[in-house]
Amino acid sequence: MDFESRLSQAIQRGEQTREARQHVREQKALSEEELRNLHSSIRLDLTERIEAGLRQLADHFPGFRFETVVAEDGWGARISRDDVNLSRSSSRRSASLYSRFQILIKPFSGRAKIIEAHAKGTIRNREILNRNSFQFLTECDRERFHEVIDQWILEYAEKFAAGE
Repeated sequence: MDFESRLSQAIQRGEQTREARQHVREQKALSEEELRNLHSSIRLDLTERIEAGLRQLADHFPGFRFETVVAEDGWGARISRDDVNLSRSSSRRSASLYSRFQILIKPFSGRAKIIEAHAKGTIRNREILNRNSFQFLTECDRERFHEVIDQWILEYAEKFAAGE
């Protein structure tokens, strides 16, 4: 066999290898619809965890109102509470103080292919917590996400109890 024949065979084997790799990648890659379904499944699981955690938190601090959030910027839950400060030390006789805490799962983005959670907490008119966490949809570890959500709730509870 001459060099030209061997060169042609080598090129042909290389092209077959490339096509085989491409075929494997295509099979592994999820379609847009499959990614949407996966995002929805994970979102539902995480939203249930958020709602359960925030309901328990609201039960421990009287005055908090719980509400489920289904909005353009995400799904999740929030708790809120309005207080009045009747301090005589300032020129104002009373002041309205608000405390809020919400955790949302952001909507699906075909470009990013991630699941993202966002938490924002305010205690007595002062923002004390602003957190984000995300994982790639195809590599999502739900237990790890549960731990992150639980940690955010515990952090807010500790700061609220401390009067921060």
